[in-house]
Amino acid sequence: MESDTIECVSSIDEIVEDHEIPHHNLLHHPHPRHAPHHQFSSSKPHHNGTNNVNSISNIVGPTAIAPAASVHELLECPVCTNSMYPPIHQCHNGHTLCSTCKIRVHNRCPTCRQELGDIRCLALEKVAESLELPCKYYKLGCPEIFPYYSKLKHEGICIYRPYNCPYAGSECSVVGDIPFLVAHLRDDHKVDMHTGCTFNHRYVKSNPREVENATWMLTVFHCFGQYFCLHFEAFQLGMAPVYMAFIRFMGDETEARNYSYSLEVGANGRKLIWESAPRSIRDSHRKVRDSHDGLIIQRNMALFFSGGDRKELKLRVTGRIRKEQQNPDANMCIPN
Repeated sequence: MESDTIECVSSIDEIVEDHEIPHHNLLHHPHPRHAPHHQFSSSKPHHNGTNNVNSISNIVGPTAIAPAASVHELLECPVCTNSMYPPIHQCHNGHTLCSTCKIRVHNRCPTCRQELGDIRCLALEKVAESLELPCKYYKLGCPEIFPYYSKLKHEGICIYRPYNCPYAGSECSVVGDIPFLVAHLRDDHKVDMHTGCTFNHRYVKSNPREVENATWMLTVFHCFGQYFCLHFEAFQLGMAPVYMAFIRFMGDETEARNYSYSLEVGANGRKLIWESAPRSIRDSHRKVRDSHDGLIIQRNMALFFSGGDRKELKLRVTGRIRKEQQNPDANMCIPN
C-alpha cells in the first residue's frame, strides 16, 4: 500500500480544497510533555537508618504539629516514589515501602538490606487516614481536596487529567491538555486543520482490492469553540475488507454528549447514513474502531458507490457536526 495515495477533496462550508493524504505518517517523534509536579512531592533524600515509626510518634504527639509536606514524605515509597496505600510494609529497622515494591525487591529492605518479613506499618496507615490532599491535577484546574485513601480513585477519573494524543497512525506517547495536543497534531503529525462544521471528502484509491490494515486521520475541525477529529481508514473485518469513518471529540465524555454528527456516503441512487454522538478521545482510536461505532462501508458497496469498472475506489463522504441544545439558533454553523 505504500505506493497508493488517498486524495482528499475537502469542502468546509462551501470552500473546496484538493490535497493528498500520505499513508502512515510515522516519521515524527515528538517529545512527551512532562507530567505536572505534585504539590507535596519532595526532593529530599531518604536518610539511612531513620526509623519511620519513631518519626510518626513525633508527628502525632500531643504538642507537635507536622507540615502536610513532611507527612507526605513519610508516605512516599523510597523505591517507586509513589504514594503508599495499605498494606504498607516495614522492615525491623522501621524503613517502609509499598506492597508492589516489596515484591520487586525480593523481600529485602532497599535501605538497610534486612529481610522485610510481613510487618505492617499500622501507625503510618493510621496517619494517612487523617490526611486530606489536593488532586495531583490541581495545576490543570482541579479544585478538589480528598481524604488520602479517596484521592487515588478520583485521580483515575478526574476530568482535568491529561489527554493522550489522538493521532491514530502511530502509538504516540505525548499527553497534554487540548490546546497543547492541537498544536502537537498540527506541528508534529502535520494533520490538516479546518474551521467549520460541515465537510465533503473524496477518498481515491487506485487498487481497492489490496486492503491492508491502514489508518488515516485526515482532519481536525474547529467549530462551536471545540475541536473534533475525523478518522477514515481501511482494515480487515474478519475476512472482508471494509472502510470506516468516525469522529472523536477532543474533550471529556460528558462534554461530548452535547454534540452529534452525521456522515453520508452514496452514489447511483443509493446512500448510507450514520448519525451518532462523537466519542471522546478518552476512548482510544482502537476502542472506537473495534466497537464499530461509525460509518462502515463494505468493499463491494464501496466499489458500487465508486461506479465505473470498479477498479478504482472513489468514495465521497459528507458530514456535519451539530450542537445539541434547546435554542435552535445556537445550532447554526457560521461559514468561514
